[in-house]
Amino acid sequence: MRKVLFIVFILSCSGINAQLLGVDAFIEQVKQNHPLAKQATIQVEKAKADLLIARGSFDPAFTFDASRKTFDGSNYYFYTNPELKIPTRLGGVDIKTGLENNGGVRLNQQITAGESSYLGVEMPIAKGLMMDKRRAALQQAKIFQQQSEQEKNKMINDLLFDAYLSYWQWTSAYQLFSVYAKFFQTSTERFRLVKLAFQNGDRSAIDTIEALTQVQQFDMMQVDAKMKLNTASLEISNFLWSENDTAYMLPAKLVPDTIQFALNLSPQSLENILARVNLDNPTIKSYNYKLDALEVERKLKFQNILPTINIKANLLNKGYNVTKGFDAAFLQNNYNWGVDVKIPLFLREGRGDYRKAKLKIQETNYELAAKKWEIENKVKNYFTETNLLQQQIRATQQAFNGFTALLRAENFRFQNGESSLFLINTRENKVIEIAEKLVNLRMKYLKANYAIEWAAGTLR
Repeated sequence: MRKVLFIVFILSCSGINAQLLGVDAFIEQVKQNHPLAKQATIQVEKAKADLLIARGSFDPAFTFDASRKTFDGSNYYFYTNPELKIPTRLGGVDIKTGLENNGGVRLNQQITAGESSYLGVEMPIAKGLMMDKRRAALQQAKIFQQQSEQEKNKMINDLLFDAYLSYWQWTSAYQLFSVYAKFFQTSTERFRLVKLAFQNGDRSAIDTIEALTQVQQFDMMQVDAKMKLNTASLEISNFLWSENDTAYMLPAKLVPDTIQFALNLSPQSLENILARVNLDNPTIKSYNYKLDALEVERKLKFQNILPTINIKANLLNKGYNVTKGFDAAFLQNNYNWGVDVKIPLFLREGRGDYRKAKLKIQETNYELAAKKWEIENKVKNYFTETNLLQQQIRATQQAFNGFTALLRAENFRFQNGESSLFLINTRENKVIEIAEKLVNLRMKYLKANYAIEWAAGTLR
């Protein structure tokens, strides 16, 4: 029963019938309406757009080339050449098919006159066979889309941590103001009674001065707490946004959840938290995706070491049916083919690019190892801080219970004429001092407790 004495004391201090703004409802509103939360979603949508752009490299393309020259009554030439090109993701192969209708008295002898058709392929057999820029861009775009999800989670993780701290800072300011307001009310009533007793000759003048001094002291403390509460209210208003993207101030009728503020949260075991870091931490996962993208780049740069050997071959036919009369003899007489070869003699550019790509992977692995260690130490530090603050809170709670009991006893003696205002004021000041310390410790405890999840990257 004594463990909840401080909670009951705080609730009695507030004495306000107002609308409660719970922490869960506040955080849900931040997730739904805060501009940073929406901006984080936009990052994912941009990554999806980049993926769509990368896929566009494999879109079939239709081209149409037509030209004609007539001069001095003579038809020099005419060309009508529609073509469909279909890129594939298999070995860098491009499939091409087209129709031709060419003629004229001065037609290029290399061009087939009349109607013809072709079906063929273009493909690399060395550089570009296993990886090329198109396939690399597509693979990296897919990786970056997954990475953007982690960047979104990281932004949400940071946003919610700031939101939680702002909410509990507002709660602690509200509690301290409620404490001072209660003691100001009590001391004001005591001053009124002491003043009446003085007028009736039952109290000395010095008693009225001492009672008034206590009222003035609590008044100053109450005003100072009000200023801090107003500041905290403005801070939490930074996170209040409506569905139509309009910011608004914290309504005066809203009060925080003081009961949950006074409860001790139960964090998971340190082992479970550290195990979740590798699985759920968005920074760690983002580094892993970065390594995947760099591995794609390494494979692409390796292609620069290989010679360029591209072949192209077309099946030809007269008319617009390219497969008409298709047989072995047909293949021996209706085709064209070609090969392009380029071999840099020293391969210095290719070797340099490939070495740089491997160094980037090595560099990122070092960064990842350092980041993992940094995050693990942060989690351990906040976990230890939470446990130590729990011990301080328990000790301070016991002290608060004891000093509150002494104040009640002193009040009882004062009412029976067995004590003095000096002792009453001393007891009250000590209770307030311990109450302030307890509120501040609970604020630090909540900050450290949420910092564990923030460092682990699990605030969602």
